Amino acid sequence: MLIKKVTPVYPTDAKYAHIQGTVRLRAVINKTGDVVDLEVMSGPIELVVSAVNAVRKWKYRPYLLMGEPVAVQTEIVVNYALSL
Repeated sequence: MLIKKVTPVYPTDAKYAHIQGTVRLRAVINKTGDVVDLEVMSGPIELVVSAVNAVRKWKYRPYLLMGEPVAVQTEIVVNYALSL
């Protein structure tokens, strides 16, 4: 249902420190498809801000229940991996 995805910027400090990992976020997507509430569930602190900033800009097709748009809660996973 994701229609606009902004790729997170890999933090420079995290790159130099060779920090990789997964940031897990709990998100509320409102009736218009905007991410309106984000809660960090887990992940390296050095990567969290980057992930949150990117995911806040994401846009979803509204979820429908009996033909009406509804707000939903979901889990979003953002992976960070350094290229070799």
